Amino acid sequence: MSTAHSAREQAPALDSPRAATGAAPRPRTARRVLGLLALLAVLAALAVLSVAVGSRAMDLGQVWAGLTDADSKAYPVVTELRLPRTVLGLAAGAALGLAGALMQAMTRNPLADPGLLGVNTGAAAAVVTASFFIGSFGFTSTIVFAFLGAAAASVAVYLIAGAASATPARLALAGAAVTAAGYAYVSAVQLMDAATLDQMRFWSVGSLVNAHVAPMLPVVLLIGAAAAVGVLLARPLNALALGDATATGLGVDPRVLRVAGIAAITVLAGTATAVCGPIVFVGLVVPHVVRAFTGPDQNWVLPYSMLTGAAFLVAADVLGRVVARPAEVQVGIVCAVAGGPFFLYLVSRRKVARL
Repeated sequence: MSTAHSAREQAPALDSPRAATGAAPRPRTARRVLGLLALLAVLAALAVLSVAVGSRAMDLGQVWAGLTDADSKAYPVVTELRLPRTVLGLAAGAALGLAGALMQAMTRNPLADPGLLGVNTGAAAAVVTASFFIGSFGFTSTIVFAFLGAAAASVAVYLIAGAASATPARLALAGAAVTAAGYAYVSAVQLMDAATLDQMRFWSVGSLVNAHVAPMLPVVLLIGAAAAVGVLLARPLNALALGDATATGLGVDPRVLRVAGIAAITVLAGTATAVCGPIVFVGLVVPHVVRAFTGPDQNWVLPYSMLTGAAFLVAADVLGRVVARPAEVQVGIVCAVAGGPFFLYLVSRRKVARL
């Protein structure tokens, strides 16, 4: 028996290329379907909890009155504050989870997340620049500037990586370079201008508190459209897992796939970052958790990552409202505190670096 064959046999399920064939034993398929149903139930419970929990707890009767009775005292709290916040948490979490799964599959890099394309640093650089030259501006303008910056950074990374000839390694290196340069620029501008620092400090921590003033319908529509494109890339990504040459032989053009993937990741992560600020670890940790249950088949990894990302972000937001009552810990801080140690545990227990 050859050494390579032995290594394949000893590798964990995460590393198996069986996903490219789309084949899976029927019991495993049934388990995955049940898992999706369980995740949907968990999301529904978390959504109710998110609406009910805040600086002042409400029972289910008050929540229902706040949703249905405009004259209820709970109506402005539930309908105008907590419900938009819950919807944004679900949408942003789903976007970040799916974007992370797409990024890791497309670059075949287990440590990849949407930030590798420069999304976070591009958004931050655009907001800093606008603040420096324009001064103070509203939250809607912050969203516009941040999204344009995220898109510009993603395009820059793709062009630096060689555009049509971009490879996973080149994308990673170009993303790291753009990210480093972008954060250096952001830090320099903030140090030079106190007003810019003040404008950025609330947005940059990552939060859902401005959901009630965010243009919610365009945000949800953008994320929904990009998510549909991302999920449709599952089969081509399964082929890409076998290598560019094999994927080409199976009828998949790796260049077209990477362009479509980068576009979907940019819209997903760019929209979430523009509205909520940079929230770390969701796109990095969630796909690893998902693959531990589903295996490497992207037909399951992508939808699972969407639902798990939504659940993770909403749960983190609820936790942030509870742990420091009546004050609040922003969701970006909770995700970082929870995600960092958990990812280290995954690295040590699952050997994810071999993905």
